[in-house]
Amino acid sequence: MSLLKNVGTIGSLTMLSRIAGMAREMIFSRVLGANAVTDAWFQAFIIPNVFRRLFAEGAFSAAFVPMFSKRLHGAADAETGLEEARSFSDDVLSVFLPVLIALCAVMMLAMPWIITLLGDGDADPANFAMEVAFARIMFPYILLVSLVTLFTGMLNSVSRFAPGASFPIILNLVLIASLLLGDRAMVHWGWSVEQVGYLQAWAVVAGGLVQLGWLYVWTRVEGFRPRLLWPRITPEVKRLSIIALPAAIGGGAYQINTLVQLYFLNQYDAGSVSYMNYADRLNQLPLGIIGIALSTAILPTLSKFIGSGNKDGTDRIQSDAIELAMLLTIPAAVALAVCAVPFVTMIFQGGRFSVEQAELTGQVLAMLVLGLPAYVLVKVLVPNFYARADTRTPVVAAFISLFVFVSLCVANTGLDWGALRFAGAGYGVPGIAFASVVGAWINVGFLYAVLAARGFYAIPLQLVGRIARQLVAAAAMGAALFYARDLLTGWYDAGLFARAGALIMLVGCSAVVYFGVAFAIGAIDRQRIRALTKKSEV
Repeated sequence: MSLLKNVGTIGSLTMLSRIAGMAREMIFSRVLGANAVTDAWFQAFIIPNVFRRLFAEGAFSAAFVPMFSKRLHGAADAETGLEEARSFSDDVLSVFLPVLIALCAVMMLAMPWIITLLGDGDADPANFAMEVAFARIMFPYILLVSLVTLFTGMLNSVSRFAPGASFPIILNLVLIASLLLGDRAMVHWGWSVEQVGYLQAWAVVAGGLVQLGWLYVWTRVEGFRPRLLWPRITPEVKRLSIIALPAAIGGGAYQINTLVQLYFLNQYDAGSVSYMNYADRLNQLPLGIIGIALSTAILPTLSKFIGSGNKDGTDRIQSDAIELAMLLTIPAAVALAVCAVPFVTMIFQGGRFSVEQAELTGQVLAMLVLGLPAYVLVKVLVPNFYARADTRTPVVAAFISLFVFVSLCVANTGLDWGALRFAGAGYGVPGIAFASVVGAWINVGFLYAVLAARGFYAIPLQLVGRIARQLVAAAAMGAALFYARDLLTGWYDAGLFARAGALIMLVGCSAVVYFGVAFAIGAIDRQRIRALTKKSEV
């Protein structure tokens, strides 16, 4: 496997998706701004996505892909392997779909109680009704995108990464088209912000249908031809459930983290959920391109090396992933922290999104990106456990991180549950972001400590030295940006070309200084980078 090639394929398509997502958020901020409607929309959109990540992308993928790959590649001949894989996927699909339908029905009925639990039960009755309606409209998206994830796992097993990495682009394009239509409706037909919010909610479901059709076509192209059978719990399906359960519990910690964050954000003024969402959009750009791409690309190869007892190969792949992750993530985190407010102003400010709101969002972003390297490292380290069929350890790490996050959120916001009252420090939304950062770094520390204690992986001293030099290069870049950003102050909220020019100059300054210093002080091992482009042999 060429790690850099596969990461490049996944990463480039993920980058297109993130850029499309960024364009969507730019239009969203200008058309709808940051207010009670956008808070309700983002909250409703988060709810199905929490369950998607919990049941589909997390637990299901971790269990399904190795089992499907074993049947596909472990048979005596290719035709037998294909038939066994087809049969397994059909059985899984036939059980998976009814479970998802039942989940949707239950959650849609329970949505008023869910919104109340998320801390917005005391909202204005009209806003509360809107939040429930948005969530009920969008929740069936989990059914559609979970089937998409099933098809993506099948395609990834034959190293067909592009369709699965590209499907998020489709949703973003559908939502962008809906926003442009909504903006036109507001100008020419007198629509309200709330009406456009409802249009966006229905667009999520429409985008999910298009995504499902796209992945279904590709599974047919690869010869899998998914079929819906009468549900039956075969031994393989039962084993899949047993393997997936701990992963779901572990993933649950991350998703509980998201829901807890919503609860505390709802304790602040209208717009707080939106500020966090806009900030996280910029934070997710490097996380998605680097972290998710690396995680997806290294899992199959780690599984092969571990299965064959090749510890040198396992260590090499893990070190390569860490080095590549830090080489790209550290400068991204420093640049986003130093230029948080300028970046937010250039990208989101305008229309119904004010300069003051951009300032608040920038403060949240500057805090949030301090955890960016940790978020990526979690993505890089967890596959080492999944490749060993160990889903328990990431569960423990995630819940320790969750406990720290909740504790810090309580310390920041406070509690007022009748007899239980606790005054918070009052750092607002940036305080919630800081709690997330601390939890992420604790997660990384625990995962690495376990790998080292069990003798599975220890980071080489040479790699430690290169990462230290990467930090020096990033510090030099940060100092250059600190002075450069003030020279372009008038450009950030000016016209389109001025904003684009300022963005290009800041990014160009970052790249020149960081990579120039990195090469000069040996933060980049040219031989290792060249080695990443070569195929590894089991």
